[in-house]
Amino acid sequence: MNYARLPQTSAQIALPAWRARTLFFLLLLGMVTLMARAFYLQGMHTDFLQQKGDARYSRVVEVPAHRGMITDRNGEPLAISTPVDSVWASPSDVVAGAAQLRQLAQLLDTTAGHLRERLADTSREFVYLQRQLPPDQARRVAALGIPGVSLQHEYRRYYPGGEVTAHLLGFTDMDDNGREGVELALHDVLRGKPGSQRVLKDRRGHIVEDVASLRAPKEGRDVALSIDSKLQFIAFREIKRAVIEHAAKAGSIVVLDAKSGEVLALANWPAFNPNNRTRPASGAMRNRAVTDLFEPGSTMKPFAVAAVLEEGKFKPESRVDTGNGTLTLSNRTIHDTHPAAFMSVSEVLQKSSNVGAARLALSLSPQVFWNHLRQSGFGDETGCGFPGEASGKLRSYQNWRPIEQATISYGHGISVNLLQLARAYTVFANDGELKPISLLKQETPARGSPVYSAQTARAVRAMLERVVLPGGTAPLAQVPGYRVAGKTGTAHKLQNGKYVNRYIASFVGMAPASDPRLIVAVMLDEPGGKEYYGGQVAAPVFASVTGAALQTLDVPYDAPLDNVMPDLGPVVGEET
Repeated sequence: MNYARLPQTSAQIALPAWRARTLFFLLLLGMVTLMARAFYLQGMHTDFLQQKGDARYSRVVEVPAHRGMITDRNGEPLAISTPVDSVWASPSDVVAGAAQLRQLAQLLDTTAGHLRERLADTSREFVYLQRQLPPDQARRVAALGIPGVSLQHEYRRYYPGGEVTAHLLGFTDMDDNGREGVELALHDVLRGKPGSQRVLKDRRGHIVEDVASLRAPKEGRDVALSIDSKLQFIAFREIKRAVIEHAAKAGSIVVLDAKSGEVLALANWPAFNPNNRTRPASGAMRNRAVTDLFEPGSTMKPFAVAAVLEEGKFKPESRVDTGNGTLTLSNRTIHDTHPAAFMSVSEVLQKSSNVGAARLALSLSPQVFWNHLRQSGFGDETGCGFPGEASGKLRSYQNWRPIEQATISYGHGISVNLLQLARAYTVFANDGELKPISLLKQETPARGSPVYSAQTARAVRAMLERVVLPGGTAPLAQVPGYRVAGKTGTAHKLQNGKYVNRYIASFVGMAPASDPRLIVAVMLDEPGGKEYYGGQVAAPVFASVTGAALQTLDVPYDAPLDNVMPDLGPVVGEET
């Protein structure tokens, strides 16, 4: 069979030339646009890419500064910073199974449910899981290798003295900021300035490289306090013992260097342990020696005596009409515990006569008496710089009535803190010069301000020696081998505007009386039981602390070692 040959057709289709040129132009334009964009981003505007890259892999982390150390006057550490680690996480990066979360929770002393709550918000880039772990515990956390969980190096404050120095030093919070005491007062000096560092992290949130140190941390400065650690321990031990023994509500003690005004010891009971992060009761945290005010009672009488001696109104041997123990002013009667018709000025102090002190004060004009008290530091802060220091209250003489002027002479109608009262006694220890108070170690003694003449100050100091002898109110304040001068106080407490049968028992004294080196002030708030006179409960604390302190400081004796009489007889009581 013959088949006819079919004609062949061409598959090529002719396209218009303009379409090819258009396609080429579009491709060329796209390539130029991409090149221009790449040049713009990489050469002229790199911030965008850098920002995106940094957001994924780069972090700026804070480098904590080492907080300055606090030492006592002899270089013994009172507060130091120890390295710790805090555990933090980036919730969006955390990849952990149920078993790993349980392990992590066990190491952090929490529950897996609590960790899940902390990690639930994935929009957050940083969340703490646990603060300030010990290094060995932190290493076990890191060994789990959980993506998104990291460690941050920090410092935690440690106080070797614990409750012994708690009220003085205060404490810091989790972020190493001072919150109480010296830690707060000197925070700007101690804290330093944190630095910063840029680091690279992998997809699991682990730091893989330190890129650059943006700012080096500036370490805090060390601070040397005026405190002597040995004396601080002695003072704390004795005030704690006295509060417990006499069932008192609280107690405070201050030990001053009589020559420089430096605080050598300051303690309170009840106390707290600043190393325990559990917040104690506010009553235990209060530095009562500085922040609490009380009526000083008969410890004010030496200032009434000093004022009249300075003004030439009386001499130590001058006779004072004590009215058989009563004096009535404005329908109010002042009483003496041990009435007598007349007493010498010296006996007014020795027997702690309220009537005698009132007679002395009333012999002066209100302005003159007020000026002497004001110049002795009453009604004003001590200048120690302690946070929350109470300034005390001394009403203007323009508002005084005679009865008020009389009661101020024996410590009613005026309020002080214990440090302020101890400072006032520096006028008797330094020949009439009031010393400034310092919590910092002083290389050279600071100059004080003159208040009384040397003759007046020495005369009062001699009278105060009689207070601690048999027949005075404080024979229990005697110290073997040293002459002692001081004054007791037993003041009724003011409650709801009325004086009640609750007491503030106190004693302020100095030794050696021939050339005072130490001033020790003791206060017990509401001693219970049968003994509540200052001479019974506060004077023995003074004797124990002063005797041990003088021995520790190697102060020469100024009396025979057997100067303390074994049979002192009953303590002469007083109430104001």
